[in-house]
Amino acid sequence: MSRPAAPAWLHRPQVQRVVYPALVGVFLLALWQGLVTGLELPPYLVPSPVLMFKTLVNDAPTLGLALWVTVKVTLLAFVLATVVGVLISFVFVQSQRIETALFPYAVLLQVTPIVAVAPLIIIWVRDATLSMVICAALVALFPIISNTTLGLRSVEPDLQAYFQLNRATRWQSLVRLRIPSALPYFFGGLRISSGLALIGAVVAEFVAGTGGAGAGLAYQILQAGFQLNIPRMFAALLLISFTGVALFALMSWLSRWALGGWHASETSREGG
Repeated sequence: MSRPAAPAWLHRPQVQRVVYPALVGVFLLALWQGLVTGLELPPYLVPSPVLMFKTLVNDAPTLGLALWVTVKVTLLAFVLATVVGVLISFVFVQSQRIETALFPYAVLLQVTPIVAVAPLIIIWVRDATLSMVICAALVALFPIISNTTLGLRSVEPDLQAYFQLNRATRWQSLVRLRIPSALPYFFGGLRISSGLALIGAVVAEFVAGTGGAGAGLAYQILQAGFQLNIPRMFAALLLISFTGVALFALMSWLSRWALGGWHASETSREGG
């Protein structure tokens, strides 16, 4: 007796990219709920998923406002890091000497722990929101610089020789050759940088410790920890995780929208 065939829509790659992770998530939540119930773990130690979602609904006004603050800082930092990173990359590709002289300082920004630099930035910059944006942008900056610079230099030699043969100006080579070649690398950097901007925003909120109307999710986590309100802490962590996934999904969609019609990195995914 043959097994019934799966629905045709389930074989679509777009559906599988949603259904398969969702099934794994449901399994993990069920396992979590079963372990908490079976081991009779107290809520102040490990809350169950049911209690976490109940807390998320009951504390929606407070957590929703905190989520907006964190998302606002993340998006501003992400935009700032993207603009600055692209401009720096354009400067790097103009001269190998400039890149050799300045690229180590970009690496220095990446390897310096933001928790060590954030207190100084918060002291120097009086505006709390601006200081957190700068901290988060520093965390998200390096992937934009490294990926975009690599993309701008990853030009096929034959195409570059063709442009030189036709006496293309530096501006024409940049706009018509280097930038299109760099787009896949650039969007790869965006996917990494969006998550790092969120991490930087949360770390900056931890260091700043802003409360009241300007409190983000990091402050809610700190406050919940002090009050041993572990379900709220898990609910805030869940919102941060969902925000990171949403940012990554948005950057992936943007990459498919920009490259799906012509670049192999996206057309092969659509076909497979």
